[in-house]
Amino acid sequence: MAKYVPDIGSRRWVIISPGRSLRPNQEKKVDTDASHMCPFCEGNEKLTPPELYRLGGGEKDAPGWRVRVVPNKYPITDMHEVIIHSPDNEKDIEDLPVEHVSKILTAYRDRYRAHDDDGQVLIFCNHGFAAGASLRHPHSQLVVIPRQINLDAVAREPVANVVEDNTYFITYCPDFSQWPFEVWIAPKVEGGGKFSAVGDAEITDLASVLQHALRRIRAAQDGGYLRSVHEAGVFVYNFYISHADNWFIRITPRFVHRAGFELGTGLNVNVTDPTEAAKILREMNI
Repeated sequence: MAKYVPDIGSRRWVIISPGRSLRPNQEKKVDTDASHMCPFCEGNEKLTPPELYRLGGGEKDAPGWRVRVVPNKYPITDMHEVIIHSPDNEKDIEDLPVEHVSKILTAYRDRYRAHDDDGQVLIFCNHGFAAGASLRHPHSQLVVIPRQINLDAVAREPVANVVEDNTYFITYCPDFSQWPFEVWIAPKVEGGGKFSAVGDAEITDLASVLQHALRRIRAAQDGGYLRSVHEAGVFVYNFYISHADNWFIRITPRFVHRAGFELGTGLNVNVTDPTEAAKILREMNI
């Protein structure tokens, strides 16, 4: 069971979850082509806990799926799921067909709805070992936090420095960007509820702008606009879907480390002006 410990002064909380230390770590393994041992690859369904959800054909816990959801064996919270993006061990949202990205977002939406009454639902993706992933196979995670826990999370920022927009969504670099080339995606209509309220037509639009945003950021990295602190050629990022009623997606590329100044002051240093970042991203050939 997860243990929640509050700090009385700041109303912040910490989760004590020792089981997380038992997670596998593929980053330390020499064999990078060991898909036969990857619990998230098609054909290895018996290596995961019994599945909760799938899109695609086939029987439960058998091949044929396109997106698959299973309980996390090493949970942070008492309700913690893994959303496996596809059977492909390498391709992620920026490289999969956009129709498949729609399937991933549909799984996000459906699992969010499944837990809507259980607490505060957060969906997040750690892409790359330096972003917190422990397995190479592309996946996201869903956690449920009790409602009485105060989440120290940012609210939706005003639209500024627009990168792209389509029918339902707008992509932008907020003035309050804490990370270089940080990108937000938000519904054009504010106050539309939580992510669980998203309809099928909106998911199609969202798949497109999410993929475009990730491709633009990767192109900026490849173009040398900001050298990554991580291994050359490795694209490392996090994103999450806000749990709030006025939801948004926040993408944070990991071009920099956080160090003593940030830890000691609570202030974040962004070395790229969001206005300039948006201009660069708009001009990327994707």
